[in-house]
Amino acid sequence: MSSRTVIRNGLVITASDEIHADVLIEDGRIVALAATGTPAAESWTAEKTIDATGKYVIPGGVDAHTHMELPFGGTFASDTFETGTRAAAWGGTTTIVDFAVQSVGRSLREGLDAWNAKADGQCAIDYAFHMIVSDVNQETLKEMDLLVEEGVTSFKQFMAYPGVFYSDDGQILRAMQRSAENGGLIMMHAENGIAIDVLVEQALARGETDPRFHGEVRKALLEAEATHRAIKLAQVAGAPLYVVHVSAQEAVAELTRARDEGLNVFGETCPQYLFLSTDNLAEPDFEGSKYVCSTPLRPKEHQAALWRGLRTNDLQVVSTDHCPFCFVGQKELGRGDFSKIPNGLPGVENRMDLLHQAVVDGHISRRRWIEIACATPARMFGLYPKKGTIAPGADADIVIYDPHAEQVMSVETHHMNVDYSAYEGKRVTGQVETVLSRGEPVITEREFTGRAGHGVYTPRSTCQYLL
Repeated sequence: MSSRTVIRNGLVITASDEIHADVLIEDGRIVALAATGTPAAESWTAEKTIDATGKYVIPGGVDAHTHMELPFGGTFASDTFETGTRAAAWGGTTTIVDFAVQSVGRSLREGLDAWNAKADGQCAIDYAFHMIVSDVNQETLKEMDLLVEEGVTSFKQFMAYPGVFYSDDGQILRAMQRSAENGGLIMMHAENGIAIDVLVEQALARGETDPRFHGEVRKALLEAEATHRAIKLAQVAGAPLYVVHVSAQEAVAELTRARDEGLNVFGETCPQYLFLSTDNLAEPDFEGSKYVCSTPLRPKEHQAALWRGLRTNDLQVVSTDHCPFCFVGQKELGRGDFSKIPNGLPGVENRMDLLHQAVVDGHISRRRWIEIACATPARMFGLYPKKGTIAPGADADIVIYDPHAEQVMSVETHHMNVDYSAYEGKRVTGQVETVLSRGEPVITEREFTGRAGHGVYTPRSTCQYLL
């Protein structure tokens, strides 16, 4: 028995087009688009009709940077794959790419198996994995080839967190050389962790223990230096590079220069860097701990460079780096020592709405909104055109979005499993109304109608942007 759904009377927005069109869905896939009111559209019959009059019909968001259940700093990210993917759906995201972690001394396969076990049967939306490489050795390098063949085509390395995830330049170079051969994409957390640890030690010795010092020791220049170094190592290896969570204007400048030279270098930023700042880190009574993440929030003047980078395509993707820790009992681990505050912010539910607000505010166009939140992450990580667009053959991951609804972001109304909102009290225009994942309603007119286990693991092809 095939099932058909038709979405009528909406404004379909993709990265390339805006058209008043009806969308026909059959058996979880998009089979046709036709201009509203045309004989072709009028001829369609379906068991279910969704009226999108006055609404946008957009592809489901692709959040290519989340950390569900991540162990960090003696605790775990507070969202499970079940709660985190449900919250993602509420925010109009229908695919996440999370990070499986290799522990030092263990194999990539062991880490990947552990994350598959965490996610299996739990997710409300589709999911895929990147692989965090913490221990580069000959066996690891061989495993990278096998993982690419299986559809895990991106590998994250850290220039930060010595003793935890850190890789030195030699390890980074070896992994980059391997990815140059096997088609994988190296993702880089670009901060000079060795230098930062010196500054942390010196700050604590001076009695500078409050959350705001987290931002002061993780200097923009050390993000820029690491970004530059990662670019040069990738150039030596002949490998592509994707720099995650870019927060500083100096780092954007490094990416811009590399792209002007024609290198396969890409950059991602996150909503927290576009909408929050060191003012939040300085909030009194330890409230600033809620905003501790790495790379850290920057002074407000960095925001203009990030928006400009998104407009000029020197930054290509907005992901969340969703890694929530509750204020009570988790962020509080760092009272009296900012270096013990678990690093991470909640945001998987807020991204699509915040970026729509950026459209309202004139920072980006509607099509660019879809490009940086849906289409480009799907292309970057080998999910396109199955994900990230509305076109015949694509999965029916579709959001009916009300561009006129107003909402106030709050812990009282969000669905993430965390006891605060990073955007508490922020008024935004635009709200998700209905969400389909492979044609199945996950959110129906602001009611959750999905289920754990609907989401399936999705293998990926290699990056679709490489020259």
